[in-house]
Amino acid sequence: MVLIQNIHKSFGSLEVLKGVSIHIKKGEIVTIVGESGAGKSTLLQIIGTLDKPSNPERYHSIIEIDNLPITQLRDKELSLFRNQNIGFIFQFHQLLPEFTALENVMLPGMIAGKSKSKLAKKAKDLLSYLKLSHRLEHKPGELSGGEQQRVSVARALMNNPKIILADEPSGNLDSTNAEDLHQLFYQLRKEFNQTFIIVTHNSHLASMADRSLLMKDGTIANE
Repeated sequence: MVLIQNIHKSFGSLEVLKGVSIHIKKGEIVTIVGESGAGKSTLLQIIGTLDKPSNPERYHSIIEIDNLPITQLRDKELSLFRNQNIGFIFQFHQLLPEFTALENVMLPGMIAGKSKSKLAKKAKDLLSYLKLSHRLEHKPGELSGGEQQRVSVARALMNNPKIILADEPSGNLDSTNAEDLHQLFYQLRKEFNQTFIIVTHNSHLASMADRSLLMKDGTIANE
């Protein structure tokens, strides 16, 4: 599902990624762990097409998602691909505060130009699946932290993405809500066979994954 070969990323003179290569199969749940500054979030952003590697021609870098070479896509093509194939879950949910839970979940489909009536039905189904059917018309400020994060999970699922990328998804939750979220990821994988790549400092979540990759000084230390 994801093939990364020889990815480098520099910010000025600071080299954050130093030839990273990974291969992730469809339906795998893979965690990326390591100390702060190791390059975990930068790698996740590049996999998610939110950032680009440095000098891909020089390093013969390869990024393929479902056999599609991402580095060859133009910006508009990348935006469309990202919207249709990748779901994002962040530590801070990044819900729009003026939108209801239902509207926040519908947003990726609205960006894709899909029918609002069909989007509303699917968003309701997703929120119901996540036990939030009683919160459809509530805005983020009226929801608990765990509820907000479940809304962000529903939003990530809206366009049936092939891959879910999560950056410290439980880092802002208490232990009970964090455990609920971790179990939800495995339930979603079982139900929809989605691939998860999760950056985390949570050792319990890392231990539950199919594989846990250790990043150190801009490289994968155990792949």
